[in-house]
Amino acid sequence: MSKTRLEAFSDGVIAIIITIMVLELRPPETSDFHGLWELHQKFLAYLLSFVFLGIYWNNHHHMLHATTHITGGVLWANLHLLFWLSIVPFVTAWMGETAYDPVPIAAYGVVLLMDAIAYTILQNRLIATHGRDSKLARAVGRGAKEWLSLAGYLVAITLAFIWPVVSYIVYFLVALTWLVPDKRIERQLQGDHTH
Repeated sequence: MSKTRLEAFSDGVIAIIITIMVLELRPPETSDFHGLWELHQKFLAYLLSFVFLGIYWNNHHHMLHATTHITGGVLWANLHLLFWLSIVPFVTAWMGETAYDPVPIAAYGVVLLMDAIAYTILQNRLIATHGRDSKLARAVGRGAKEWLSLAGYLVAITLAFIWPVVSYIVYFLVALTWLVPDKRIERQLQGDHTH
């Protein structure tokens, strides 16, 4: 089965998710800096979520670039990922509206955790489809960065009930680890071209 429709559909869904998020940002009711400052929590939540969605879009693109075909299991794993990504605007808006309340911040972390788990499932389905010696399998390796991210989300969810601000910081730190594009797949693809 061709991967072109999967890529196009996923790109479209992620673009819609980002559009929904930005529509939640309303201009201040006043024309002064105080009115703008009152929106800082919403903007920070939006910025964090935009970065996470950009990271998923970027890595999804690279992952599919390292594949040649997909199966029905891959399609369902991709839909599972898109489902969890589609909930990001909801928890982003909730977290942005409620300042530093612990439950919305923890719920945000749960969605990020489920995004990461869903991405890992998709990655594993693609590796199973292409084999343990495939370009993708060689590029991903043991996935230390992925495991650190999962641990970070679990820590942040717990910290949301103790120090909500620190929980926010952990989410930003996890995003920073992924902000630099993941070069593992690119290196693997370039290595294949040199042989």
